[in-house]
Amino acid sequence: MPRPNPYRPFTPDPNQMALRPSVSGNTINGLDEPERRRPSVVYWAPKPDDIAHGDMQNWFFTVDPGLPVFAEMRAKRQEVSNRPLPPVADHAAEHSPEEWTSLLDQFVDAGHCEQIGVAQMQQEWLFEGVEAPQSRVIIAGVQHNYDEIVKAPDVLAGAEVMQQYHRAAAAAVEITAWLHEQGWAAKPVTGPMATKLTMIPPAIACGFGELGKHGSIINRDMGASFRLSAVLTDAPFALTPAQAFGVDDFCTNCRICEDACPPEALFQTKKTVRGQEKWYVDFDKCLPFFNQHQGCAICIAVCPWSRPGVGPNLAAKLVRRAERLAGE
Repeated sequence: MPRPNPYRPFTPDPNQMALRPSVSGNTINGLDEPERRRPSVVYWAPKPDDIAHGDMQNWFFTVDPGLPVFAEMRAKRQEVSNRPLPPVADHAAEHSPEEWTSLLDQFVDAGHCEQIGVAQMQQEWLFEGVEAPQSRVIIAGVQHNYDEIVKAPDVLAGAEVMQQYHRAAAAAVEITAWLHEQGWAAKPVTGPMATKLTMIPPAIACGFGELGKHGSIINRDMGASFRLSAVLTDAPFALTPAQAFGVDDFCTNCRICEDACPPEALFQTKKTVRGQEKWYVDFDKCLPFFNQHQGCAICIAVCPWSRPGVGPNLAAKLVRRAERLAGE
């Protein structure tokens, strides 16, 4: 049984639940499906009328968080999306793949993001019906302010999430503009709207960490407390390697996010999702609470890895443990 929780029992707003479609979001996500397939858009569709949960998505925006910053941040993010990009230069700059990737460090050094990596495009990361011919996916990660995100599900934590979505979008646009100036075409992909691809798989592939029980990536330095954006391009970047440091074993034995989840949407064990065994969040349980609080983020806020300074020491401890067990 979960531990006592100040937000439990949770009773969904009947006005919201009246908008729930007959099809389960878990079914759309491919829960218990044995075969691999591309993901389907279940939420955050650019055109809500195109998805089954579109009415619930529209209802989300009717909840008044009581903070003007929400409208301000949405406007700022829209400004980033509407920012005109420079034309692609006639001459394409030439560097070795390793040099190309090292040049991305400038965006971390300038504070646009906290981490950046490159993965080779996999078509299975694209939403069904989407085409993207580019060969590379650049992933940028921006870290939450822990003192703000730890307030989840208070609206102040929601404002922090919006702030970091804005930063992530701005980072993707900055990288895209730079690539255009270098003579290489590129396309920014920003959240939270589901447009071209799911960002977690390429982020894992390019070294951001491992998937945690709460359905978010656990990063060695940032924990689960960060947001992602992407850039698609054919510029010949060297790939950055995946990083594993024992998250699976840790999450199997940890129940902190499970206990903290008001609607009990997290599972003790992995599930099969579109032919892959992975940690999974029950969409149908999570969404009503998420909607009524203009976001949630409790699970990433309480994750032990998200506390500043904890991750590197914890990762090192897990690596030493794995090495010790391997030598026995």
